[in-house]
Amino acid sequence: MTAEQPTSTGTPAPTGLRERKKRRTRDALLRAALELFTTQGYERTTVDEIVGAVDVSQRTFFRYFASKEDVAFAVQQMVESRFAVALSERPAHEAPLEAMRNAVLCAWDTIGESIMEVVPVELYLRTFQMIESTPALLAVHLRRSIEMEENIARLIAEREGLDVDADPRPRVAVAAFSGVMRVTGQLWGRGEDASLEAIRALTENYLDHLGPALASDWRGTPPA
Repeated sequence: MTAEQPTSTGTPAPTGLRERKKRRTRDALLRAALELFTTQGYERTTVDEIVGAVDVSQRTFFRYFASKEDVAFAVQQMVESRFAVALSERPAHEAPLEAMRNAVLCAWDTIGESIMEVVPVELYLRTFQMIESTPALLAVHLRRSIEMEENIARLIAEREGLDVDADPRPRVAVAAFSGVMRVTGQLWGRGEDASLEAIRALTENYLDHLGPALASDWRGTPPA
């Protein structure tokens, strides 16, 4: 068996073309699912409706996604993965909070184009709002956030040469950082400016206040 399968004309289909077709099918399913989730509700949307919108079979859907939940968090998973990669590439001399700050801002600088290749930013915002307002998905979101925090804490501990189970600092630093990220995400979701530039600026502003917020004395020291 060769690596290429015949096309309808009997000639082998280039691997690159086949992969692009798969990507287009996956992206079409993702867009259709998110549009249905955000217009008629996650729990009221069925897999049959999603595949019907794209004119493919259920078997095709499950080739790309394990469940409705999987497709609901697909874009968020992409954003989180980009952040983890950016953090792993930060220079060793950066302190943990500095490395996380720079990594997330770097990720937002590059993730916009990747998101827009899959879904419009406006649909990404609506999906974020839908997750926040759907109890079943919100519970999953919180569980995924806890798992992500643990993974990042272990990455930070490895960067610093620490035992994450013996030294509380990596988990404490990541918890503070993650709290800021949750706040900025919620504010962005409720705001009027749904652009990626807006969430990047909001994230940068709030992260820059993380240090002062942890200071011992706030009185007489207004925020910058």
